[in-house]
Amino acid sequence: MRKELEVREAAELLLNLHIEEKTEEIPVSTALGRVLGTDLRTEIPFPPFNRSPFDGYAFCAADTKEARKDAPAVLKINQEIPAGHLPQREVGNGFAAKILTGAPIPDGADTVIKFEDTEFSEAEVRIFAPAKPDSNIVRAGEDVPAGELLAARGSVVSPALMGLIASQGLGRVLVYCRPVVTVVNTGTELVEPGIPLPPGMIYNSSMMTLRGFLEGAGADFRDGGIVADDEALIAARVREAAAESELVITTGGASVGDYDYALRAAEHAGAEILFWKIRMKPGGSILAYTIGGKPVLALSGNPGAAVLGLLRLGLPFLRKLSGRTDFEPETCEVYLRKEMKKDNPRLRLVRGYLEIEDGKAWFVENEGQGGGDISSLLHCDLLCEIPENSPPLPAGSLVKAYRLQEAAGKRIMGKE
Repeated sequence: MRKELEVREAAELLLNLHIEEKTEEIPVSTALGRVLGTDLRTEIPFPPFNRSPFDGYAFCAADTKEARKDAPAVLKINQEIPAGHLPQREVGNGFAAKILTGAPIPDGADTVIKFEDTEFSEAEVRIFAPAKPDSNIVRAGEDVPAGELLAARGSVVSPALMGLIASQGLGRVLVYCRPVVTVVNTGTELVEPGIPLPPGMIYNSSMMTLRGFLEGAGADFRDGGIVADDEALIAARVREAAAESELVITTGGASVGDYDYALRAAEHAGAEILFWKIRMKPGGSILAYTIGGKPVLALSGNPGAAVLGLLRLGLPFLRKLSGRTDFEPETCEVYLRKEMKKDNPRLRLVRGYLEIEDGKAWFVENEGQGGGDISSLLHCDLLCEIPENSPPLPAGSLVKAYRLQEAAGKRIMGKE
């Protein structure tokens, strides 16, 4: 059994596991946040034709080369072109077409002028300055040329990408199936929210916290319930969950105490152990194994530590399961707002948020950094990483941080 691994080494062991890729075709209207299962190339340029960017007149610029304020060029109007209609005739010398926003440019015209820059009647339009050829025309393919790679396989579908897919006339798109992730909480002391709390028991807060992060990362979440501290019961529930999931997560019992059953349950189930514990604090009590080829992550029973283990170690693997090609979360460098007073014999993750001041990015540490603390995840959009064997760091030190999606709601407990 491999023990006390570095975080990156443990992450690579997970990422090297074989996974079965599953795709499905869904309506584009429901594809937001999904991961593309194929490369998408443009077959139709966008826009598909030369068009007018505003309401005005389309004409040949050469007809206005002598135009001036006291001697305007006078052009006869030979047609009106609303959006969604084709031009009825060419615009010859001495003529102009009344044109509306988005309408196709007629043959013979090489420029468009706004209504408000002219004087006009139903029959003619007066232009008071020379126009430049090839101006005020949105060219076909100006936004997206034909044959371009619109988005690569593994890309996450954003609102803008939904629009670009629709511009190709596609009503459905191939995406990766959401990976089914089942969370099983272990602990005889746990009680589900919604019922009176018996003495000596605690509510199962880890389930809801993990659920939010997992669903935010694209997982199809399944609630595996609460299992008492019994290795046979835990092993049976994990086996059942693994048969129906791409990933199983358990919480509780991942350390070395008398009531830490994660390792014993894995051995009872005949699992293949990948590693036990990583050199990270909080959240380093993690057991990883496979059952029937399905990966299982046994996280800490402390909710804060469990979330940190998921975010730093489980999230890259979950992204791979989702079909993404960018496994690691985005990183940045930030300056410490306050000093870090502790020595760090292990890699340390600190919860906090980003502040921009005078063009510099600062990391502000939240209160409540213990493994059992959830409140520090409120208003948390950065995880600051303090390297292993680091001494105390003074304020203003430059450190690495992982960017998280900012949680809804501002932290209000404790000092701001």
